[in-house]
Amino acid sequence: MARPTPLSGFPEWLPEGRIVEQHVLDVLRRTFELHGFAGIETRAVEPLDQLLRKGETSKEVYVLRRLQEDPDAPERGQAGGQLGLHFDLTVPFARYVLENAGHLAFPFRRYQIQKVWRGERPQDGRFREFVQADIDVVGAGELPYHVEVELPLVMASAFAALREIGLPPVRILVNNRKVAEGFYRGLGLTDVEAVLRTIDKLDKIGGDSVVGLLEEEAGATLDQATACLELASISGSDEDVVDRVRVLATEYGVQHELLDIGLAELGQLVRAAQDRAPGVVVADLKIARGLDYYTGSVYETVLVGHEQLGSICSGGRYDTLASDGTTTYPGVGLSIGVSRLVSRLLGAGLVRATRSVPSAVLVAVSSEEDRERSEAVAAGLRERGIPVEVAPSAAKFGKQIRHADRRGIPFVWFPGPADAGGQADEVKDIRSGDQVPADVRTWAPPADDLWPRVVPAG
Repeated sequence: MARPTPLSGFPEWLPEGRIVEQHVLDVLRRTFELHGFAGIETRAVEPLDQLLRKGETSKEVYVLRRLQEDPDAPERGQAGGQLGLHFDLTVPFARYVLENAGHLAFPFRRYQIQKVWRGERPQDGRFREFVQADIDVVGAGELPYHVEVELPLVMASAFAALREIGLPPVRILVNNRKVAEGFYRGLGLTDVEAVLRTIDKLDKIGGDSVVGLLEEEAGATLDQATACLELASISGSDEDVVDRVRVLATEYGVQHELLDIGLAELGQLVRAAQDRAPGVVVADLKIARGLDYYTGSVYETVLVGHEQLGSICSGGRYDTLASDGTTTYPGVGLSIGVSRLVSRLLGAGLVRATRSVPSAVLVAVSSEEDRERSEAVAAGLRERGIPVEVAPSAAKFGKQIRHADRRGIPFVWFPGPADAGGQADEVKDIRSGDQVPADVRTWAPPADDLWPRVVPAG
């Protein structure tokens, strides 16, 4: 068989990279559970018409042609009769809430860590198959604003825990759609969605192009477009941001109730962030999140020094994504692109695993006739929670030590000879060369060697 060609956009980590990914996932899971989020998992497929509700195009969804629905389903070829792989976890979660509302206690706090699939052009940090980690809080009928303050601070806690392994500093950029919408409407602009979609392109196309698009696609005058651009230029980590927006609104004669509500909310978030995550959460009025369903706070997160990677964590407040016609289930959610984050940690050499295998000990085999003795030693160590493997062959001890070294296993255990009248077993630290007597009932490796650890690469 010829050597296969890797598929672009479908990352596969080597064992050491997988250890890094697992550590990141463990930190996220532990942080989410510390804040009261319950873990769920949803199916990988959803009806195509549901997947397209958020505005994605069919080109971004992997449609399943083999897996068919029951004979009473709509005609094949129509969106309602087709299934697609989910491209994020928000749409499946909205469906999950509607289906299980009678069994959930609201506000419902959930985290979800799963693979998703998206048909886009692979590039640095962008994949066709990748892992996302989401947290959402959903209410029945209403959801208080303080949840919008809480969720970015939960994510700040998760990123702070990952700093210990070498994650660069993060900036969680926040805005409030009510501020933007109130300002735009106060200017006299009516196609708010068009303005938001255009502002969302600011970092990609620059200010001059944004002004031109606002004139062409949102019907803005030059003065209105300039005012929108000035609003987008405001950022900061304290309440001065709110004052600067009010000054700008006064300059352009902007008055709107929605603007006042949004500024009060944004100020509350910034005050909380100053206390609990100083310097991490930053108000940035150019953050728009172009999707139409966001109604309040919106969030994007960048790695400091790696901004070209794009956002590694984003989300916002949504009020109408899940509704059964009688009850609406508003929510606030944030999603981490785990694969994007891990790809940068590994690709930039920021972190490493202390070894690529779980085994802390290799039990040597003196002869195939004595293999059972080595297996018994391994079983005894495993009963005490020590990860062990037995040498694959009864080669010379030097060769078995080299095998352990290639595997990254720090210790080699030598069972005492069967005919030596109870001579003690010995264990060797192959890094230092120290070799000492050892008892399978009491010996243990140092805590740092028990399992692979993820540490800063430096």
